[in-house]
Amino acid sequence: MPDALPVLGFVTVQRLAELWWSARNEKLLRTRGAQEVGARHYPFMVALHALWLAGLWIWAWPRPANWWLVAAFAALQIIRVWVIATLRERWTTRIIVLPGAPRVAAGPYRFLKHPNYLVVAIEIALLPLAFGLFAYAAIFSFANAAMLAWRIRAEDRALANQERPV
Repeated sequence: MPDALPVLGFVTVQRLAELWWSARNEKLLRTRGAQEVGARHYPFMVALHALWLAGLWIWAWPRPANWWLVAAFAALQIIRVWVIATLRERWTTRIIVLPGAPRVAAGPYRFLKHPNYLVVAIEIALLPLAFGLFAYAAIFSFANAAMLAWRIRAEDRALANQERPV
């Protein structure tokens, strides 16, 4: 069995579960009056992440994994779960702002303004590197950095209108 199968299988199932969780939360937030901000970039972000994962299924498949880097990727998932658990029903893949709700300042948000984006940036580089795909890691890291610059500006503008955290 190729090394990529359990790793990419896990990541694929994880991402599909996150999309389900996000859609559930988005629906709940919208019933409470939340609005989406910066939707223009969203299709590009989805395409970037889908291409990243699909490409890994193609190019990582025949390669042996560096299990130390896979372990680092797995450890990073603890922070991902911490982010999602902290935001609870406010976690979505879109920028959805609930009017009148204070900004989240608990969990990893005590230390970083955008911890989820740091996790994603590391993941996008780390997983291809675990399969020796150095150019792939560089290309997608650059594309993700450009995407995050666009997204973070939109999110920061939206969050500036929220109440300060308590």
